[in-house]
Amino acid sequence: MAVVYTLLVLFLASFVAGFILLVMGAINFDFSNSEIPPGVNQPVKLRIIHIILISRAVVGKILENIGICSQVSFVRYMQGRKTLGVDPKLFIKDLWFEKVPVRIYQPKVPSASQRRGVMFFHGGGWVSGSLETHEKLCRSIARESESVVVSVGYRLAPEHKYPAAYEDCLNATIHFMKNTEDYGVDPARIIVCGDSAGGNLAAAVSQTLAGRSDLHKLRAQILIYPGLQALDFNLPSYQQNQRVPLLFRERAAFYVLQYLNGNASDLEEVLEGSHISIDIKLNYRKWVSPDNIPEEFKVRGYKPHVLLDCTTEVYETVKRFCEPSLCPLLAEDAIVHQLPESFILTCEYDVLRDDGLLYKKRLEDNGVRVTWYHLEDGFHGIINSFTSDWLSFSSGKRGLDNIV
Repeated sequence: MAVVYTLLVLFLASFVAGFILLVMGAINFDFSNSEIPPGVNQPVKLRIIHIILISRAVVGKILENIGICSQVSFVRYMQGRKTLGVDPKLFIKDLWFEKVPVRIYQPKVPSASQRRGVMFFHGGGWVSGSLETHEKLCRSIARESESVVVSVGYRLAPEHKYPAAYEDCLNATIHFMKNTEDYGVDPARIIVCGDSAGGNLAAAVSQTLAGRSDLHKLRAQILIYPGLQALDFNLPSYQQNQRVPLLFRERAAFYVLQYLNGNASDLEEVLEGSHISIDIKLNYRKWVSPDNIPEEFKVRGYKPHVLLDCTTEVYETVKRFCEPSLCPLLAEDAIVHQLPESFILTCEYDVLRDDGLLYKKRLEDNGVRVTWYHLEDGFHGIINSFTSDWLSFSSGKRGLDNIV
């Protein structure tokens, strides 16, 4: 019996040691392939956050390989573990809008007039993120701006492919717009807001509602480092920041393919630009082009990318990238000029920086008033980083203050 026990202990010890070595090896590989630019303040904090995220992904992959759970399920579980208690300044309630789960944050302090309403769509690459991951951010926006905030728990990829997330956000927004009196909200003061993939969804919803005559016009859209196109992953910001946490260039393409098809089988073609035909790329070049990026954003190193054609087979799998509800930067001028006043936040060390810059130009060219705030020391995901008490960034707080 003692021999069996000893062998069992040795086996478990070996398994744990191997598990730790495997995780550490994967972390070291990803760590060595990342880059923290000298312009980022508090680089050690960014490294720590990056290591935590890598560890989570690696452990999830190991659990997936041994059949315990999928990597996506593990990552989502870890993201949603932290719960906040009662907020003394807010009424918080979970409801359903048109079969879509939402969480409503209403200030407790009495208001002499109807409040503004904010529809909030969380980030996470359409694959992760939840009501919980953006709970502290939504509470802060509701408190500081004295607004009613509705956070939308839309369906996630790869289980629910495009246009599931977009449809959930659109349907929840329309429901809220038709029932504002239930929440003391002025129907003429409704804003759509989102970060990253949520910024994409906010832009798409805003475009869809722009032509609706049966609803009040949206008061504004707030786009926080949004991803707005999937035609060109070789724009200056993609080249300059391709290995900067928290969003690598390859991961950005992976996420949009997960959202579109539920898999990333065409990842290499998307990254090199051989997924869309030259004719189509030239047609959209007036909107998606390095030529439309101000020169000061190219000084850190940019090499013009050679246009590549694509095969019919690849194009058939990704042709919906040309739909504005998936890639809002490609909407026609007739839609763009109807859009409401806009706030766009971009970060210098973010692969999605140029998506925001290109959309800013499109809006301004169509007479839409734009407030642009650029975090020169910012990176992707910095706004939501303030939700951690000890891994927050002063520039993230500065960005949030400007949003409020």
